[in-house]
This record gives sequence, structure tokens and C-alpha cells, in this order.
Amino acid sequence: MASPAAALPSDHEPVPPPDPQAIRACLTPDVAAEFDAEWEIVLDKAKASKDLAPVHELLAKWRHFAYSELRDPGSYFRLLATAARTLATGQAPAGSISGDEMKALIRQRLVR
Repeated sequence: MASPAAALPSDHEPVPPPDPQAIRACLTPDVAAEFDAEWEIVLDKAKASKDLAPVHELLAKWRHFAYSELRDPGSYFRLLATAARTLATGQAPAGSISGDEMKALIRQRLVR
């Protein structure tokens, strides 16, 4: 289940570029610490494997978190808390929609 509140950015809202400094600048200190920890792990793996794909994937993931934190500070930790509660109880959060409903919303947005 997903929440429709996590909307995609409109064409008029700034989105952090996919670079670690820009992403980190959008984060609160606590969230930046989470980013830093993941960043170090991925960099170590990239050094060992000589593959940058995981680095790009991490930046893409955190770009979305950075955007959410800019719009709604604290959203990252609320998301983690909601996920933990959902896993613990097996119950979808109030206001959630099914995957099929989310796909329909995405299709509608893409048509616009």
C-alpha cells in the first residue's frame, strides 16, 4: 500500500540535483547522518567492485528523500516509523491505496 500524499514534484518545484553535496544540503543533521552512513557503505562497495551503478542508485533514492525533506521536514523518519508499524502490525496505514490504484494515479498523471 502507498500513500498518495507522496506526490511527484510539479514542473515548478525545485528538485535537488543527483549529486551528494546538493542532496546532503537538503537534509536535517539527523537525516544527513543516515545518508552519510549509506554513502560510505556504497562508496566502499564501488571501490571494491569498480561499479558505479550502486552509487547512482543511492543518489536517485536519496534525491527523492531530499525533496521530501525540503517540502516536509521530518518526513524521512515518519516514513521509517510508518514502515516499521506496518511491518509489525501487518496493517496498512490509514489512507493507503492499493498498488493497482497507485498505478492508475500514475497513468492519469502521465496522460496530463
